[in-house]
Amino acid sequence: MTSGSKPRVYLVGTGGSISFVGRTRTDYTNYSYDRKHLTIDEMLERVPEVLEFADVRTEQFLNLGSTDVTPEHWLGLAKRINQIFRDDADAAGVAVTHGTATLEETAYFLNLTVKSRKPVVVTGAMRPPTGLGTDSEVNLIDCIRVAAAPQSAGRGVLTILNNQIQAARDVTKTNSYRLETFQAPDFGFLGYADSDESVVFYRRTDRAHTVDSEFDVADIDQLPRVDIAPAYAGADGLVIKALAQAGVDGIVAAGLGSGGSPPPFMAALKEASDAGMPVVIATGTGSGRVMQTRRFTEDGYIVADNLTPKKARILLMLALTVTKEPAEIQRMMLTY
Repeated sequence: MTSGSKPRVYLVGTGGSISFVGRTRTDYTNYSYDRKHLTIDEMLERVPEVLEFADVRTEQFLNLGSTDVTPEHWLGLAKRINQIFRDDADAAGVAVTHGTATLEETAYFLNLTVKSRKPVVVTGAMRPPTGLGTDSEVNLIDCIRVAAAPQSAGRGVLTILNNQIQAARDVTKTNSYRLETFQAPDFGFLGYADSDESVVFYRRTDRAHTVDSEFDVADIDQLPRVDIAPAYAGADGLVIKALAQAGVDGIVAAGLGSGGSPPPFMAALKEASDAGMPVVIATGTGSGRVMQTRRFTEDGYIVADNLTPKKARILLMLALTVTKEPAEIQRMMLTY
């Protein structure tokens, strides 16, 4: 398509359930076993309706299950999207297909590293395109529609599944199989790609993103290593000490409740922090803030605010490309 009357959207495929080919129409659990995928061009051929409202350019960046996606892939994808916007001033937006297991992580990384106000929208599917009742096709149409919509600009990276537009910072996968799995527990979704073919928004996120982010990955080939240590009843310092001895660059503690954890666990975190390791305290509850309490402040910890442990990890990885100063990293946790 070359029509100048239609917004030009780049459709970038990375794989995931939205592209997997199952053996039968009732295969909802084993479709990834053969590792067989549709290409992004084959996926687009299944939804010719999008050509009525967008000029779509396709490219296959990856074709993997999202459990295979790594931080190196995040870097490459961010660089590629930035290159698209540099090379094509007339591009309306970028739509990305992705597996749902790590979709929220890729989306948040892009939210911090894409240097454009133009829409970048990420989608996936909970049922493969070969399955009865698949959500793959409507999600793909919605993704391109949202990426083409001028009202999507300036809102940071977005996700769209189940007709619901979500902020990359806030969204998380909450169910292993249900179509409505992607939710933003604290704040709710931003808007709809709705049945009347409209893209409608009702709110926007207030945290800095994209062009207002201080992170530039153009010359970065490898991100600092940050790991997550989960807390639970009886958790001791074994995992934390092992991570410190392995030489990781930072630790995110997925704490209990408001961030506190069993005394041996906290003692190991304190030891790591005292040795100069950046330690971020997040909550494993799924929603709510971790606050700068007297104890956390005195022990030198950085708090994640309401970022999930996975997203606090991503932000710490990027923060460590800029600084190792705890006060500066804390500022970033409260900014993004």
